[in-house]
Amino acid sequence: MGNREALIQGAKQCLFEKGFTRTTARDVATTAGVSLAAIGYHFGSTEALLSQALFEAVGEWGARLSEAMAAGGDPAAIWDGVIASVQSDRPMWTVQYELVGQIDRAEQLRTFLTDSQRYARSELADLLGSPTGDEERRLLGGLYQAILGGLVMQWLIDPDNAPTGADIVAALKLAA
Repeated sequence: MGNREALIQGAKQCLFEKGFTRTTARDVATTAGVSLAAIGYHFGSTEALLSQALFEAVGEWGARLSEAMAAGGDPAAIWDGVIASVQSDRPMWTVQYELVGQIDRAEQLRTFLTDSQRYARSELADLLGSPTGDEERRLLGGLYQAILGGLVMQWLIDPDNAPTGADIVAALKLAA
């Protein structure tokens, strides 16, 4: 593995252990086992390196999440797939919530998170609903994304009292 790849792996590890805002260039260089100057040479800045590591990590995690949700079949099992992802990929979820607080300071992150959220809404609409038109897809995807965000937040903060997939489905039926 070359210095560039080692830096990306080190940055991912630091993102998950320390978060985006608390990770320093020295942290990444030490974790990667390369010189501090290698960050500037390969990425130009620590922020650019962390962003690249984040983009790659989200891609890897997104594939795992999609697989877990698609394996469910029925709506309760799909939501349970989200819950399983929170349990197995907690560091990835927490770093994403940390980044929400940074979007006004980092345009590249804002664009990335905006695009990711739009994609997620579309995928959720297909997975959990039967939208017949663009407006239905937008509305259902937005609702499911709101539920997903709230569900994840509850599982990160208070997993002992967070709803299950069956709870979400039952609550949606009550609300309807």
